[in-house]
Amino acid sequence: MSSWASCARPHRRAGWRSYPWSGYWWAARGATRWRRWPSRPRWRPSCSSDGAFAANYLQEEDDERRLALRLAEASRKLVPLLGPALEHALMVQQRALVRQASALGSSLQEGRLPDSQEVAICFADLVGFTGMGESVDAGRLGAVAARLEELARDAAQPPVRVVKTIGDEVMLQSPDTRALLDAALSLLAAAEAEVADEEFSQLTIGLAQGEAIQRGGDWFGRPVNLASRVTDRARPDSVLVTEPVKDAAGEEDYRYSFAGDRKLKGVDGPVKLFRVRRRSGDEAE
Repeated sequence: MSSWASCARPHRRAGWRSYPWSGYWWAARGATRWRRWPSRPRWRPSCSSDGAFAANYLQEEDDERRLALRLAEASRKLVPLLGPALEHALMVQQRALVRQASALGSSLQEGRLPDSQEVAICFADLVGFTGMGESVDAGRLGAVAARLEELARDAAQPPVRVVKTIGDEVMLQSPDTRALLDAALSLLAAAEAEVADEEFSQLTIGLAQGEAIQRGGDWFGRPVNLASRVTDRARPDSVLVTEPVKDAAGEEDYRYSFAGDRKLKGVDGPVKLFRVRRRSGDEAE
């Protein structure tokens, strides 16, 4: 169960029984993300739940006074529950961060976490997500972003993990390059099926690897920036990788096509890029 889903359940049991389940889901999701990225002041604790709150308490032919009195009474009952609710959300997130922390064997024996690790990083982007906002309502747009996260979590089998989602983008990480490439290709296949079956969007996916440092459940370093830039250059419905990813993953199970030497923003020198697909049964060596 995801951390934001688990932190919604006790709130519901605690007495918010008239509040809609979807409201808990988004409010809890927002609460755990606020804990992960406290440096983003534009996020407000109420912004994930205010729409569901209003929808639940508005009644036909309301005037401002009746609505204000109803909301005041609801707030009087809900405010005492905020402390336990936030405490539980923070505890769930702390447990998630502990599970995500990893250490090299030698460093663990020495009683310290490594300063940096060789990791593979992947970004997956929804194509045309901004333009989609002009043609579909906000609820549908949020559902598409949530579905991307669900698909990513289904594809991310250990040692691959989902690091974070940022609107129309999801970031994955793994110490095993082949495992991450497999997850990226599985995510692409799942997204292609979603596009065929319902209103969804194509994906662009990019991978890079190198030395990175982990802080607070997030990753920083050259491969993070590089993977993001590679994703920007990927075609819709494709996975684009750097040469080190190609060399580490090997060619036994994958088929590569050279995509050129590309100059990427913020990256020194040209970068060799390759499109990759799984080999079919007949092609496998």
